[in-house]
Amino acid sequence: MKRNNIYTIAISGLLLAGSMMFSSCTGEYEKWNHDPNAATEEDMTHDDLLTGGPFSQMQRGVFIVGKDLSGEYQISEMLQGDIFASYVAPITSWGYTSRHNDHYQLYPNWYNAAFTDAYTNIMLPWKQIYDNTDEVSPARAMATIVKVLAMQRITDMYGPIPYSQFGNSASAAYDKQEDVYNQLFTEIADAIEVLTNYAQTQTTYMADYDNVYQGNVVKWVKMANTLRLRMAMRISNVNESKAREQIQAVLSNSIGLMQDSGDDAYLRHSSTLSYNNPMWEVSESWDDEHMSATMDCYLNGLVDPRISVYFQECTDGGGYHGARNGMPNPTKGNYQGKTSRMKFTQDSDMPWMKAAEAYFLMAEAKLRFDLGSESAQSYYENGIRTAFSSWNVNGADNYISNDTNLPLTQYTDPYTNRSTSVENMLTNVTVKWGDNNDDNLKRIALQKWIALYPDGQEAWSEMRRTGYPGIVTIQSNDSQGEVPNGELISRLKFPTTEYSNNSANTQAAVSLLGGQDIAGTRLWWDVKR
Repeated sequence: MKRNNIYTIAISGLLLAGSMMFSSCTGEYEKWNHDPNAATEEDMTHDDLLTGGPFSQMQRGVFIVGKDLSGEYQISEMLQGDIFASYVAPITSWGYTSRHNDHYQLYPNWYNAAFTDAYTNIMLPWKQIYDNTDEVSPARAMATIVKVLAMQRITDMYGPIPYSQFGNSASAAYDKQEDVYNQLFTEIADAIEVLTNYAQTQTTYMADYDNVYQGNVVKWVKMANTLRLRMAMRISNVNESKAREQIQAVLSNSIGLMQDSGDDAYLRHSSTLSYNNPMWEVSESWDDEHMSATMDCYLNGLVDPRISVYFQECTDGGGYHGARNGMPNPTKGNYQGKTSRMKFTQDSDMPWMKAAEAYFLMAEAKLRFDLGSESAQSYYENGIRTAFSSWNVNGADNYISNDTNLPLTQYTDPYTNRSTSVENMLTNVTVKWGDNNDDNLKRIALQKWIALYPDGQEAWSEMRRTGYPGIVTIQSNDSQGEVPNGELISRLKFPTTEYSNNSANTQAAVSLLGGQDIAGTRLWWDVKR
């Protein structure tokens, strides 16, 4: 599809005409060119491609997949949220930079990527759908849910972002994060209403272009309600009344939340969509990132049976072992066989959101606000059961009742055999529900962190919001004072391309942060830890 003036917006003053290609080996972008995943002008004349084609493009852009795009996924997800949440750790060094995101010294070509990709792959096709539909269109509603899912992730990476003025001028002003969230709430509420009404008479819409739910409208509403609940809890420490209002709206919806593994959202392979799972490619084919020390300590310490479906046994010596985040200049050959690869196949579907999250969110909402029809313990335990079910793992009830196992207190580097005391770094609670509500909030946070895998971006956001769970801190903090030693990184800096091409608006956005444009400035909702 040729990009005409309506889509020549403004985020960086660049012609947003295509996607960037990235190589894991070189780490360098190709120049803007043509998006191979976008529909052409000729394509747009067929069937429902005025809405269906852009909708499919949006779906491929939330967690980026496509031919030769695993490297783009790596830098926008695995070298951002996934390492910050300490799900995985790099076991290799990149020749073009010896200090980077894993050391909290943010590398520009990496922290630019998620921002640029979101406006190219999400906002542009969404605008096309918006311009070709009306306010009661199911196509607009479904596209808006995808947009909210994607752009909430972006604002939770950077803070203020261009949003309300998207597409209105040659250079877009930024909105403060609170205003972005308010607009996200309005948009998702409207989308839920449209699809809830549509579902009263019709069951599917745009099925030929939907690789997540195959057009199942009820499932789209369930995911949207769960996303709305996620956002409500995200702001609950800074605007409790707004959070309560949003939670109550979710609970009053006739369709409700995601309930079981059948509601899990995946971008699925189909006759019209085939891709290499990027986590397989990065972790196994390229051997760039393996299990983290934090995952090692929690899953092994709690004797969590999900360890065998999350990760592969080490090829050198067996067992499941992780590498520490922030290792200075690791040598791949030292850790390839001694640490665990992620357990995804080349054709594994890409997970978007799991039903278990809804239960953990409701457990917290019940414990803090007394909202919901079940007890907090019931929500919590059903969250664990649903998480096990999503991965086809047995033993949930035994796991739930265990009041003995705790995370490991010592982490041993599988290559050097050096041990580090981590007891004061981690969240030391058993799985079994207890009488102390503070400990129960920690349990909810820890089990949600485990269940959110492999979505490190969402896990990182929840860790910043709640302060839990703790991680094995990075070995080498090279942030030059931006992030205090022992603390979790707070955000990504505004892209360097924005300073070059949208300079005045980007400079103005710094004042919306409440601090400097550095990795240690906390976002609007990050006030508790």
